[in-house]
Amino acid sequence: MSDGAEALLIELGRTDGTILPLAEGALAFARLERPEVDPEGYRAHLDQLADELAAELGGVSAPPLRDRVAALVQVMVGNHGYQGDGATYDDLANADLMRVIDRRRGLPVALGILYIHAARAQGWRAGGLNFPGHFLIRIDAGGEQAILDPFAGGEPRNAAQLRRLLQMLGGGEAPDELAPEHYRMVADRDVLLRLQNNIKLRLLQAGKSEAAFEVLRRMRLVAPRHADLWRETGMLANHLGRLTAGIAALETALSLDPAAEWRHEAAQLLQQLKGRLN
Repeated sequence: MSDGAEALLIELGRTDGTILPLAEGALAFARLERPEVDPEGYRAHLDQLADELAAELGGVSAPPLRDRVAALVQVMVGNHGYQGDGATYDDLANADLMRVIDRRRGLPVALGILYIHAARAQGWRAGGLNFPGHFLIRIDAGGEQAILDPFAGGEPRNAAQLRRLLQMLGGGEAPDELAPEHYRMVADRDVLLRLQNNIKLRLLQAGKSEAAFEVLRRMRLVAPRHADLWRETGMLANHLGRLTAGIAALETALSLDPAAEWRHEAAQLLQQLKGRLN
């Protein structure tokens, strides 16, 4: 089963589009962690979320935005009890889509993927938001936008609330006005990377560098041309004493983005690794 999951992630990595099968991609990452688990039950649950949302709207083809939001929250929270896990926030299970479905608890980005999946199954325009430090989703309809916080039970967030959130995340500082980038949808590839980055960071914090190195490899499957991932791989390989892997990763990083801000640091480390290998 894990072979199929890895093949899917590689296929996504070869895709140029900004819209990807988010839930299936997140499920593939989870399957790599637990290859013995049959994913069909989880796929059935994803279908169930989409079907229940359609039923909640009673077959209306183009409902107004407020009705879409109310129906989506009813399905995700009212019907299935999905909530943010504030009690054990750093638990790795919160970024594993299979475990999130099992527990009905998760990180903002994992929950957001489920919301987006159900919304897109109706043909709606929905995606993750370019908001720092806390994953939010945006739904568009009829020239209007709604920003929802999946971690807080799908609560809509207005501009004042978003500024307060920025203030909280930024240690007391927040702009008087939100920038357009705060409302911008991000590419699905970035959403999947954000999901895995949560796992990688927690593994590094726990001193599990080998496991974090494997997560980086999985991230590169869906983003093989992201120079930053190759640079980080090279740095972690150096830490682990994997000289050959570090050299290959840094050379790839520099070839993908020779004008990056970190190019001098990367080039210097590359030369150090080559010297140690000789």
